Amino acid sequence: MKKLLLTLTMIFSVSALAYAQGGALTGRVIDELGLPMPGASVVLTNAQKGIPTDANGYYTIIDIPAGEYTLTVTFIGYKKIEQTVTINAGATTELNFKMEAGYAEGGEVIVMGDRLKGQAKALNQQKTNANITNVVAADQIGRFPDANIGDALKRIPGITIQNDQGEARNIIVRGLAPQLNSVTLNGERIPSAEGDNRNIQLDLIPSDLIQTIQVNKAVLPDMDADAIGGSVNLVTRSAPSGKRVSGTLASGFNFLSEKPIWTGSVIASNRFANDKLGAVFSASYNNHDFGSDNVEAVWYKDDFDRVVIEEFDIREYQVQRVRRSFNLALDYEINPNHKLYLSGVYNWRDDWENRFRMRVSQLDDAFDDGIAVETSPGVYNIPQGARVEFQTKGGLDSDRVKKRRLEDQRNRNISLKGEHLFNTLKLTWSATYAKASEDRPNERYLSYRESDQSVNVNLSDPEFPLAILSNSADNLGIGLNEISENHDYTEDEDFNARIDFQKPVSNSTLIKFGARLRNKNKLRDNVFYSYEPLDEDAFGATLGDIPTNDYSNPDYLAGSQYRVGRFGSPAFLGNLDLKNGALFDESDELGEYVPGNYTATENIYAAYAMADVQLNENLSGIIGLRYEGTSIDYSGFILDVDNDDISEASDSQNYGNFMPGVHLNYNFSDNSILRFAWTNTIARPNYFDLVPYAEFSPDDEELVRGNPDLEPTTSMNFDLMYENYFENIGIVSGGVFYKDIDKFIYERVIEGYVDPSFGNDLEFTTFENGGTAEIYGLEVSFQRQIWKGLGLYLNYTLTQSSTTGIQGRENEDLELPGTANNMFNASLSYETDKLVLRASLNYASDYIDELGGEAFEDRFYDKQTFLDVNGSYAFTPQWRFFFEVNNLTNQPLRYYQGESSRTMQMEYYNVRFNAGLKFDLFNNQ
Repeated sequence: MKKLLLTLTMIFSVSALAYAQGGALTGRVIDELGLPMPGASVVLTNAQKGIPTDANGYYTIIDIPAGEYTLTVTFIGYKKIEQTVTINAGATTELNFKMEAGYAEGGEVIVMGDRLKGQAKALNQQKTNANITNVVAADQIGRFPDANIGDALKRIPGITIQNDQGEARNIIVRGLAPQLNSVTLNGERIPSAEGDNRNIQLDLIPSDLIQTIQVNKAVLPDMDADAIGGSVNLVTRSAPSGKRVSGTLASGFNFLSEKPIWTGSVIASNRFANDKLGAVFSASYNNHDFGSDNVEAVWYKDDFDRVVIEEFDIREYQVQRVRRSFNLALDYEINPNHKLYLSGVYNWRDDWENRFRMRVSQLDDAFDDGIAVETSPGVYNIPQGARVEFQTKGGLDSDRVKKRRLEDQRNRNISLKGEHLFNTLKLTWSATYAKASEDRPNERYLSYRESDQSVNVNLSDPEFPLAILSNSADNLGIGLNEISENHDYTEDEDFNARIDFQKPVSNSTLIKFGARLRNKNKLRDNVFYSYEPLDEDAFGATLGDIPTNDYSNPDYLAGSQYRVGRFGSPAFLGNLDLKNGALFDESDELGEYVPGNYTATENIYAAYAMADVQLNENLSGIIGLRYEGTSIDYSGFILDVDNDDISEASDSQNYGNFMPGVHLNYNFSDNSILRFAWTNTIARPNYFDLVPYAEFSPDDEELVRGNPDLEPTTSMNFDLMYENYFENIGIVSGGVFYKDIDKFIYERVIEGYVDPSFGNDLEFTTFENGGTAEIYGLEVSFQRQIWKGLGLYLNYTLTQSSTTGIQGRENEDLELPGTANNMFNASLSYETDKLVLRASLNYASDYIDELGGEAFEDRFYDKQTFLDVNGSYAFTPQWRFFFEVNNLTNQPLRYYQGESSRTMQMEYYNVRFNAGLKFDLFNNQ
């Protein structure tokens, strides 16, 4: 393969360097504020040659016969430009354009505000892209109307989001779970800071950093193929046209924590050295004190065939999240034919968290033994036999850790790129280094636990289950169970390089080919120690003997009946001198962390070739082939519990995949397009799922094993989409899609499992390849200014799925986990040149999140409905007031078990409010 790539490169390079009679035309399209116009259509009308501008507004048309031409530049929502240009043989002509906003409606030119201009840029990119995409762009002031990237994404057709602590974290595209999608930054894959999966944490990336979000639902041959659901590309700001300073200053209020929110950002850019050197610097800061009210339950059927619970939690979370982000982008024009780009991005998010968890467990023994007395339907008294635990999560009392669990996540990215034009050959290349890390130092837990406790259980309304001490005062008499401290560290380091060649071979055919290398090294290195006081009586034998705080809240969002109780204070836990051998006996708890540690190295070698053909005046197509070879080496640990012995286990995988693709576009008119795509994609297993580890919890009798025999998931995809664009900034579109998936990966749970090394009657979890899965659905979307400044945005996605080959459940009609059947977005907006108001509704139906051994054990992610309101008012073109109100429905994160009435987890976050100023100081001379 390497020799083939080298030979192809040499052949095309030599042929391209030959003298060509044609000339080239290059330049940039900007708006009246000097901002780039991505997706502008630049066409030489009497030469039948044209190209859309790239994300930075640049265009290059090559192999133009010498002569005089009429050049037109069009952009939805902007006035058309026509100009005569003369092309000289063997020379490159540079021509830049500045477009003026305004579309005609009934003979009247409508003035657009910042929001509409941002939508115009998004729709033009979507229209001129060769593949099926959805695009979201920041407004002209440079900020998304949504607080974070995930909130902006969830308004795109076919997208739903999984939340964490009230913020969008993981993306689901067309019903495909997060690990089946990819997230890239400026076209390069973002490494994952999480240890057990490939998911990208969207809440790590602030929205102020991003200029455009592009969701590729049908990937081209020159794109990475690990995107069965889709590929989300986040584009940062770059390549300024002149001096510019803009930013945001804001504050807000969280109605759960009743604490303020602080937000600030700045973007500064200019050009130097006779406009050859451009620089953009951006920085953002967000400080948010928040939390959540959480209830969790595990359901089972007892020996009397009653549906009851075996474990129950009430949890109170108190969280402070601080996000900082920095981006520097440089571009240098050596001459019109050669440009260099250097960019660096640094994202840093600190989460400080205290969690107070009251857990009632061993209820299954009480129900099975007949100890539970049913006092009324669904209400039980268990006079003894339950185990109750009060656990404080915190951290070392230091300036950095602050008596809380600190989760320090960072993502760094530095990229060098080049664009070069050699007569009729265009060469682009890039080299990128990226690293993601998660550090959790000095994380501490203090638990008091007692068995044979008297508890009351209320299951009369399974949507709001409850298990709690019969006498809340017994809380303080519960004895010491465990003190622990752990330090968890995960690192994911990537090096990516690619080279691409592009050359016209006729007036109607353009060929493109290239190669890509991706090298990844990932490790997880955790440690865990437990501590036993040498003098337990002096330390505090019971919870009542140590400093405590009462975290019960009569306004608990899940209901006033959930009183979490008293817990050891974070200050007491944080100030314990655990390393003092005169006070504590330290034990290295190998079983708690050794099976979770691993290293993995993954190398991906890819090559592709594609032809972009204009078949006739209306029909164009791309046909291509991509090959990706994968080599993975990984190692983990197996712990022999009986002998307290550790053994290292290693394995490797090597495989290759050929993935052909066809994209056809039929233009009924300039603004009406029918698209068809046939693509093939892949999703590789999570690294940790491959590691041949064994993780056993004797306390819960649970065993988890990795599976080194996992194979990658592959998918054949078909898409058909019709799009009609409106000059007054809108679109109506509709289409269908189908995915034929092979060897999908699922988490298999087996109850009553027998393992010779770990015991009998275990809950065993592993990861396996299923057989096949089919996903099919439809998407419809409508977006338009319906009257004057009134705008309407609607989209709906229907998704259906079926699976085969799930062991133990072959005869059941099971949907693919992650597939939400119905997704709906609606937005009503009003806009003038100064005022913008918008109300947005987002709905996603429930779906299977995790398959159990039987239908009763299946875990579902419940339906969710979000209502948000935002607006802004421009005092001057440079200064604007804005506000945002999120989650007006107080939508909880909710899982249920088996059926919708049976709550497995419900977590409430309440409403958030933000308001502030956006400023834009520019010099567009």
